[in-house]
Amino acid sequence: MGGIDVVHPFLLIAIPALILLHVVVAPYTKVEESFHIQAIHDILSHGIPTHNVTATLKAQYDHFTFPGAVPRTFVGALILSTLSRPFIWVNENVDKQFLARMILGLSNALALLSFASGLRRAFGKSTAVWYLFFQASQFHTMYYASRTLSNMFAFGMSTLALRLILPEPLAPEVSRKRCRAALCLLTIAGIIYRSELALFLGTNTLFLLFKGRVSIIGDIIPSGIAGVLIGLGLTVSVDSFFWQRFPLWPELAAFKFNVIHGQASAWGTHPWYFYFANAIPRLLLNPLTYLVGMPLALVQPSTRPAATYLLIPSLAFVSIFSFQPHKEWRFVIYVIPVLTAVSALGASYIWSHRAKSLIYRILSLAMVASTVASFLCSTFVLLPASSANYPGAHALNTLHGHADNTKPAISVYLGNLACQTGVTRFLQLPSAVDASIGDGVSTAWSYDKTENQDLKLSPSFWDQFDYVIVEPGEGETVLSVSKAQGAHWVDMEVIEGFSGVRFLRPGDAAVGTVERRVLGNFIGPWSVQLWETSRDLVRRTFTRGWWAELRMEPKLKIMQRV
Repeated sequence: MGGIDVVHPFLLIAIPALILLHVVVAPYTKVEESFHIQAIHDILSHGIPTHNVTATLKAQYDHFTFPGAVPRTFVGALILSTLSRPFIWVNENVDKQFLARMILGLSNALALLSFASGLRRAFGKSTAVWYLFFQASQFHTMYYASRTLSNMFAFGMSTLALRLILPEPLAPEVSRKRCRAALCLLTIAGIIYRSELALFLGTNTLFLLFKGRVSIIGDIIPSGIAGVLIGLGLTVSVDSFFWQRFPLWPELAAFKFNVIHGQASAWGTHPWYFYFANAIPRLLLNPLTYLVGMPLALVQPSTRPAATYLLIPSLAFVSIFSFQPHKEWRFVIYVIPVLTAVSALGASYIWSHRAKSLIYRILSLAMVASTVASFLCSTFVLLPASSANYPGAHALNTLHGHADNTKPAISVYLGNLACQTGVTRFLQLPSAVDASIGDGVSTAWSYDKTENQDLKLSPSFWDQFDYVIVEPGEGETVLSVSKAQGAHWVDMEVIEGFSGVRFLRPGDAAVGTVERRVLGNFIGPWSVQLWETSRDLVRRTFTRGWWAELRMEPKLKIMQRV
């Protein structure tokens, strides 16, 4: 494939390297990831109790205090905790949250690389290289591959399943065996992690049956029985223990709550075309992948059979799932490897014909340029912006660095926004007296996350805390309520968070808060100076003063009781 071949080894490394980069730059988690990350913390910190199980779990595990609307599975957290153990034995001081996310991210990276390997065997090296090229430039896949969402636990399994059903040149019996394994994997993932995969399993099963690659008696039923037994065996045994409810199948409870009872609609609804018009284009990021690559792959006779083979079950899944009112892009992320592969088929055709036509030569350059632009946007715009979306974590770290650690005990109140934007048990300091301070005094930390609004209107509630991390508006409430008992609070620090894009006109001074922080923390002070010099040069020379930068605004404040 000419010059593209040269970067093939680099692309193989790029997928895991980019996922790890995203973990390093944005190491914190948000509220939708909180159940699994808190469960990992509790398993690693407290172990799995063997006696007084119910009392121990209720006393030490987060999910009994904050159970959420429906129970979630512990299977993924248990697996990541188990895989983390050997590294912790080697280095007890390792950042355990980072470690768990790194393991999840690398497992999803291996699944993506395995899918690319299958594309190479099925459709050739050129298609595999273009697939890696496109995949590396997609922000959401790289960013969320390491995030402890149920969808991302299922993503690796679904991607491996899609790899197994690629039309590789195999002996018929080997092909059938792989299809059985793929259907079994999708069944397990759907039972344990995400119920929408049952629909994805259905569309792929029907398609494989239509293509004659599986039979009902010999393949579908055995793989289904195996998947059900493995999936139910794991989730019911593990989750009944951790939740102390027998028997418990969390994903069934979530399905009833969200779909049967329609409670998911309370989180917002979208029109039926949302996935096609918004979510999938956003996930693919590069507009030429779906405006040029995919249509061309479907039009050209040489690529049409492969493109339709890949697209039909995935688009059928998205189409049927579009009838569900509540929609989120993460519900359909499982189809992104397939859609990217179809785009790669089209791009490979364009590239191989670039010497035969001026149009193909222009299109090939456009595909390369748009993918590079997508990569730059993903890595240097979207990633820094996303890293600034965790003011809660930044506030807690700031407090730990500036608090009066000579006190024997420190009590902290964590407001709702702080808990939603990065605060996890991994970031909290020990509640027991086990860390010596320089003068021999030890500090025990305690944290409160009370959400009851009536309690928070009582002066005695705030009187129990040394520090609070709250939104500016709630800070005013703290001041007014505390006046009743003569308590006095002072602002210790204001924490900013990402708040959109700021467009600079000629003459406006650039601030570059996010850029300075990201570059300074992860590259060094010299990179900040280089960036600012380059930015000013571009503004003077090319944009005539116009510029766009990430905008920050106060999100939280740290207050100290005096």
